[in-house]
Amino acid sequence: MMKRITVWLLAAAAMLAAEPVVAQAPRQGSPRLVEVATSPRRWTGLAVTPTGRLFVNFPRWSRDVPVSVGEVVGGRVVPWPDSARNSWAPGGDAASLFVCVQALLADSAGSLWVLDPGSFGGLVEGGTKLMRFDAATGELRRAYRYAAPVLKPESYLNDVRVDLGAGVAYITDSGDGAIIVTDLASGESRRLLDDHPSTEAEDVTLTIEGAPWLQGGQRPRIHSDGIALTDDGRWLYYHALTGRTMYRVATAALRDRALDAAALGVRVEAMGSTGAADGLIVGADGRVYISALEENAIKRFDPATNRVEVVVADPRIKWPDSFARDAAGRIWFTTAQIHLGSRVSEPFRVFRIE
Repeated sequence: MMKRITVWLLAAAAMLAAEPVVAQAPRQGSPRLVEVATSPRRWTGLAVTPTGRLFVNFPRWSRDVPVSVGEVVGGRVVPWPDSARNSWAPGGDAASLFVCVQALLADSAGSLWVLDPGSFGGLVEGGTKLMRFDAATGELRRAYRYAAPVLKPESYLNDVRVDLGAGVAYITDSGDGAIIVTDLASGESRRLLDDHPSTEAEDVTLTIEGAPWLQGGQRPRIHSDGIALTDDGRWLYYHALTGRTMYRVATAALRDRALDAAALGVRVEAMGSTGAADGLIVGADGRVYISALEENAIKRFDPATNRVEVVVADPRIKWPDSFARDAAGRIWFTTAQIHLGSRVSEPFRVFRIE
């Protein structure tokens, strides 16, 4: 479960530098890979606004995380929207402050969406939320809150995609496999495909940089994690982190309240083995980009042909985590090096594919 990963990483995170300083210093490597930013702290999510602003987030996997959400400005991470919103500590205001931000999303309407699983050694009461901010002003437009029965004790909301036209947000639960569907107008959420085979981890051991990925000698089980929405809003793709199969489901089925669990389950399509993945995103070319954890690479899947190909591979792509797409259609992603725990010897990076 993702909660167990966070516990495993507590000591590792404490060994990293106390200040998330970013240096924009591109290095030589693959001609298609541009290093945009680095940090001594582990980040997971990122967002690129239509105007080119870069936001990053640092999940609170230890007590000493100084910034949860920041903007990269002049080579440094500046707390965003301000230091106060980033100031949560155990016992603090979990409903209003960032507890453990896992993912970001910038939309075409000028909003920055912040997904906070509200987890710190377990779910913090009132802390699990999806927050919609005005990216220009930092003003909170709305917060969508999650509790039982949408949440389960092991839940960890991991990634989000928003369809403004349909008025819906889709969220993966990697701690206890499911897809959460939130109506943006009413704020109502439903837990769907709960424990369905497509949202559950597979019986596999990932091999990353030549070594099996284990925690305490055991194989982690991380459920539905990466998520991608087609530009027309018709299809939602998703993938368990500890799994090698990608799935998709028609969003119309997810929004159809007349479908019971069994009827919805048979609408899910297995797209075949695409390899282990953390993040997913649909590119401007309509193909699904995949963070290939076991190959230090980014791959993409073509739905028209069911073909998977490597876009770029580089030894610096250590645990590619989350994706963003900018106004020019270029793909950006973070590296999180989660498999290394405290044995990190390189900075955490943001790359852009040219």
